[in-house]
Amino acid sequence: VQLQASGGGLVQAGGSLRLSCAASGRTFSAYAMGWFRQATGKEREFVAAISWNGARTNYADSVKGRFTISRDNARNTVYLQMNSLKPEDTAVYYCAARSRTLVDVSKPDYWGQGTQVTVSS
Repeated sequence: VQLQASGGGLVQAGGSLRLSCAASGRTFSAYAMGWFRQATGKEREFVAAISWNGARTNYADSVKGRFTISRDNARNTVYLQMNSLKPEDTAVYYCAARSRTLVDVSKPDYWGQGTQVTVSS
């Protein structure tokens, strides 16, 4: 599976961004999908995950109530809607795919390239 993330950018605190991750190469609906992020000088951390059919989602506590993950299997795309952004959300965001799991993407089979999100105060 090839994953292509997009949608990052510079936004003021309190603003919104929507990230997209387009998949190609294998059956997209066979994979749980997730988003991770890595801030400068920090380890990569889990942000959100969604099951193959969108019925189950999981979020890091730091983004609950602000971020929403969704997917469109017809378009082979997963999204991350980010609202009420904070400066501490600044990071490179990565999408990931994992098979044979409902919503646990802690050890992805595939990674996409990152997209930079910068939130100014």
